[in-house]
Amino acid sequence: MPVAAPDPHPSSGAPRLLRAGLLVSSLAAVAALLTACGDQAPAQTQADAPQVVARPVQVTTVAFKPRDAEKTFVGVVRARREIDLAFRVGGKMVQRKVEVGDLVAPGDVVARMDPEDLRLELESARAELAAATANLNQTSAEDGRYRSLTAKGYSSNADLDRKSLAKEEAVGRLERAKRALELAENRLSYAELVADAAGVVVATAAEPGQVVSSGQTIVRVARLDEKEAVVSLPETALADARAADAFVTLWAEPGRRIPARLRELSPQADATSRTYPARFTLDGADATVALGMTATVTLRPKDQQVVARLPLSAVIDRGHGPQVFVVDGASRTLAARPITIAAYTEDQVLVAGGVAPGDEVVTLGVQTLLPGQKVRTAKLPGSTDMAAAGLREIRP
Repeated sequence: MPVAAPDPHPSSGAPRLLRAGLLVSSLAAVAALLTACGDQAPAQTQADAPQVVARPVQVTTVAFKPRDAEKTFVGVVRARREIDLAFRVGGKMVQRKVEVGDLVAPGDVVARMDPEDLRLELESARAELAAATANLNQTSAEDGRYRSLTAKGYSSNADLDRKSLAKEEAVGRLERAKRALELAENRLSYAELVADAAGVVVATAAEPGQVVSSGQTIVRVARLDEKEAVVSLPETALADARAADAFVTLWAEPGRRIPARLRELSPQADATSRTYPARFTLDGADATVALGMTATVTLRPKDQQVVARLPLSAVIDRGHGPQVFVVDGASRTLAARPITIAAYTEDQVLVAGGVAPGDEVVTLGVQTLLPGQKVRTAKLPGSTDMAAAGLREIRP
């Protein structure tokens, strides 16, 4: 029976057990360390996590205004009717009783002419009437006698016809003399130039002692019953002038508005200025509206659409139609809103709906923004160029 060989290292079992124990202890320590690290990791991440920073954006405040802006034109106040008063007969003017700025009433004598020649014409007409009357009496008597003689057979019918024709001629001569007398009386009355309507003298064209012809202007009188604003319109404003509401403001009274309506628009442009003269009647203009005052005629289109004007850079379309980013006033976050576009211009978009007055709309960099993103706003003084205008107001 074989005998087992003795162990050359009888004490090696104890160290092996010791090493095994140390290994188990090390593993337990590592496990405990990993567990501790796992417990502390979330707390470390929470403390070291970066906070969300509000992004600065440029905004503009929405305001709805009429689509077509009002158009203004400068003119002057004129009378609708300006009358040139003139003598109806020629002669030497001996008196002018009015000056520029004087008020005249119907029947007032404005000027007088030397009546001597006209008086002589009247006397001549009266003498002619007397002669025609005497001639008619003579021819009538002869016609009566010849009718009696012809009836008795003492005169021929030819003689009676001659007397009858002479009588008819005398009747015509008398009528002509009467008309000449009436004309001479009228001409004598024309020696006084009389105003036929109330108004103010705006110009004089003749002086006393001057020999004037029939129809030559002596004074110009502007009637005060209707006043107008006279302006020159470019061809682009002709349609507005016909359809728009109009009112007039005076430079002397800038806070007063006078209703106006188009009365006359020239069909042909002025050869020099290439503009169209237009006359707007002032409704209810009182005596404080003086002729010659500078007036501004404003044309406001009727029943026009109201729109909000936004820069083109404020609109974004990501496949769901045009939208804009509106800043929520409380949370200062972005909200994408679909809008209704009425029209485009060179650098603006006219928005008819989708936004409300007072909304803050982002105007730059909308392609890099997202709904719900927190922002802080910057407004510019009437410009969409941040670099050129600089920040005027920063809101957190």
